[in-house]
Amino acid sequence: MSAVKQIKIQEHYDTIADVYDHHYDQHRGRSYHKHISTHIMNALPHGGKLLDIGCGTGLFVDRYIKSGGSAIGLDISRKMIEQARRRCRTCDYTIGIGEKIPFCDNSFDAVSSLLVFSYVKDPRSMMSEAYRVLKPGGSIALCTLGKKLLTRGIPAIYHIGEKINVKHVVMKDFGEHYYDEVEMNELFTKAGFSDIQVKWCSFAHIDMIDPLFLLAQKIEPFVEKRVPQLAYNIFVSGKKPRQ
Repeated sequence: MSAVKQIKIQEHYDTIADVYDHHYDQHRGRSYHKHISTHIMNALPHGGKLLDIGCGTGLFVDRYIKSGGSAIGLDISRKMIEQARRRCRTCDYTIGIGEKIPFCDNSFDAVSSLLVFSYVKDPRSMMSEAYRVLKPGGSIALCTLGKKLLTRGIPAIYHIGEKINVKHVVMKDFGEHYYDEVEMNELFTKAGFSDIQVKWCSFAHIDMIDPLFLLAQKIEPFVEKRVPQLAYNIFVSGKKPRQ
């Protein structure tokens, strides 16, 4: 990640740390985040040691710990980590980026990343680092906005939001990149992961207005199973082979 982009992302999330929880832990946001994090939870070992890359205010770290595991959250924003520590004072967090993880080889049973991967400047480095810190047999799962017809206009919306100084969790132009199934399979395969699964999830998007959100929630299971091309997020999981 370039130094300029890193500073830009860090400053943005420092600025919106106070509204992040309201966005993802209230009303629509809570349902949206829970739905996505359930896909992640189901792909990871329970009771293991987790590294959550781009942990934000610790929503997934908190959920994983409550399921019986232990976890460390990694995030670029000091203010987000401060919020995370207020959420769970016994949890561990550290400042850093996924392209340069500050932990030893074979340190974790699981690696997760929610709604972050599209903003990673060097995805190959992050995948390589995730592979390095996972124990043999460990699992990785991530979920982020994917490359679809419905998401093509989002960068332009973010760019407009930045120009008019909208204080929104993601209303910022970071030069994000959205991935499809082929790209994700290639990234995971080249990093060395096996048992790779790629699928589309989440039709009820957080920024829908309430009547549409409630309707989307009702038909979300059908969409994910039967019409995945209408889903917004791409979910990928894999395992580090046992040696």
